[in-house]
Amino acid sequence: MDQPVPQENMRVSDADRKRVAKQVEVAHAEGRLNLAEFDERTAQIWAARTYGELALLTADLPDVSVVRPPVVQVQHPAPTPPPAQPPARRSRRGRVVRAAVGAWLTVSVLNVVIWGMVQLTTPHWVYPWWIWVAGPWGALLVMGWLLGWGRSDRD
Repeated sequence: MDQPVPQENMRVSDADRKRVAKQVEVAHAEGRLNLAEFDERTAQIWAARTYGELALLTADLPDVSVVRPPVVQVQHPAPTPPPAQPPARRSRRGRVVRAAVGAWLTVSVLNVVIWGMVQLTTPHWVYPWWIWVAGPWGALLVMGWLLGWGRSDRD
């Protein structure tokens, strides 16, 4: 066993098999091998034991390390973003509705508090008169909300 082993008879490593498998994969992606040939060669690559066996599997394929002409890619200009719209302003109607709801809530709470103080200071039951203040006004606000009063045209 004094004679050196020829290169084609030397054992291959998994890294060598991966490198050759990548070469076959590139050849398949380029259309040099059909799917059946790709599958067959891939199986043979992983079964190969020597460099000679691997060399036979890629003998008819170009070496992927060979310099190839660069692929020219057409540069498309980046799409321009749509023009920025000014921040949405609240419509005047929306501000009016918001003010009306705030006024209704303030007056209703104030009336309930007054009624509650009267109720606590008298020994008999006091009619809940605040309903006649809060009820119709609140009903109008709910009806306006259902009909879309105060919504901007952009909604």
